[in-house]
Amino acid sequence: MTHDAVIYDLDGTLVRLAVDWGTVTSDVAAVLRERNVDPGNRDLWEMLTLSSETGYRDAVEATITDHERTGAYDSERLALANGLPHSVPVGVCSLNAEEACRTALDTHDLDSYVGPVVGRDTVASSKPDPEGLLTITEEIGVDPEATVFVGDSESDATAAQRAGMAFEWASEFDQARYRA
Repeated sequence: MTHDAVIYDLDGTLVRLAVDWGTVTSDVAAVLRERNVDPGNRDLWEMLTLSSETGYRDAVEATITDHERTGAYDSERLALANGLPHSVPVGVCSLNAEEACRTALDTHDLDSYVGPVVGRDTVASSKPDPEGLLTITEEIGVDPEATVFVGDSESDATAAQRAGMAFEWASEFDQARYRA
């Protein structure tokens, strides 16, 4: 089945950001400790939530985004990126910062093939909440039911389901039917 629009996840789908997530986690923990917040043994995303609860979200976001931006410049272009452009509108919905998404797309000359880009900092909630996906479909004027979201995680699959759109795994997506 061909859909009226394709939305891609970014990292692990179109590109692979060159980010050492262990270092990011350590750096975020240090940012919290500097502000007298004990991160305990929380993972990165739990610390991001903690930073919102303690009023330090901006500092933590800046730290994560800095790593993602650098990783976007050094990112690896993946096979699905070579299938662009498409004959239907294309968007990107990612857990990465919007700036990092746009940097990666620009770095790999994909920016002209992609319309709306929604990162974790673009809308109030992030995947698996469907808000980002629905924001993209609204912007391009396509019904969610006529859209496919292509991703590489259970969170992506859940977000698509919650948005009422089809989901396909990046490793199995046949994009030939969308070639321009």
